Amino acid sequence: MRALDLLARLMARAAVLAAVLFLLVPLLVACLLSFDDRSFLGAFPPREFSLRWYRAFATNPTYMDGLFVSLQLGLVAAAIATILGTMGALALMDPRLAGRDTLEAVFLSPKFIPTVVIGFSLLVFTAKLGIFDPFTRLVMGHVVITLPFTLRAVLASLIGVKRSQIEAAISLGASEARALWDVAVPAARSGIVAGAAMAFVLSFDEVAVSLFLSDAFTQTLPIALVAEMRANLNLTIAAVSTVFLAATLVLLLLLDRTIGIERLAGDVGARG
Repeated sequence: MRALDLLARLMARAAVLAAVLFLLVPLLVACLLSFDDRSFLGAFPPREFSLRWYRAFATNPTYMDGLFVSLQLGLVAAAIATILGTMGALALMDPRLAGRDTLEAVFLSPKFIPTVVIGFSLLVFTAKLGIFDPFTRLVMGHVVITLPFTLRAVLASLIGVKRSQIEAAISLGASEARALWDVAVPAARSGIVAGAAMAFVLSFDEVAVSLFLSDAFTQTLPIALVAEMRANLNLTIAAVSTVFLAATLVLLLLLDRTIGIERLAGDVGARG
C-alpha cells in the first residue's frame, strides 16, 4: 500500500514538473532567440547575441503605431468593461432581481461564443448603425469580449457580502446607492483590480475581433505582427514576446505588492 502511495506521489510530481516545463520552456526559448544576432531563424541555441531585434522593434513605425493603438485601446476598453462589470455585479448580487440567473448567463455568454463570430457580428452591426470609425468599433468589440471577465471577477469578490449588510446601512439612513458604495465596493476591490488587469491583457492580446473591426490605418500591435510575419518572418516577434513577458511579470509584482496574488486568485476562483 505504501509503495502504491509513493508511486502515486511520484507520478503526481512528475506530472506537475512536466506541466511546468511545458509552460516555461517555450518562453525561455523565445527569450533566448530574441537576443540572436543572426539575420535569420537558425538552429537553437544562438551562438552570438545582440539587441538587433529589439532595435528593429523600436525603430519600426508600424509596430510603434500598433503599440500605441493597443495601449490606448486596452486602457479604454478595460476602464469601460470594469465600470460596466462592477455595476452589473452590484445589480446581480441582489437576490430580489427578477431573472438574475438569466441576466448573468447573458452577460457571460461572450466567453463561450467564438471571437470570430463576435467580430463579424459587430462588423455588420456597426455598419448598420453607421459607425465606421475603426477605433470606436474596436472599443465596442473589446468591451464585449472583456466584460464577462470583469463581471465574473467582481461577482466572485462579492460572495462574502450579504444583502443584510446593505439593508443595515440603508436602515441607518444611507441611500441604496450610498450603501452599495460604502459596503459592497470596498469588499469588491480585489475583484475590480483583477478584472481590470484581465480586461487589459485580453484586449491587448486580442486578434480575431480586431481583424474584423480595424482598418489599414488603425491596427493593433498583434495585427501588425501577424501582417509583418506573413511578409517577412524574423525574430522581432521573439523580442516583442520578451518585452510583453517582462511587462506581465512587472504587473504581477505590482499586484502582489498592492493587493496580493493569493487574494486575487482566491477571489476570482471562488466562483470558478
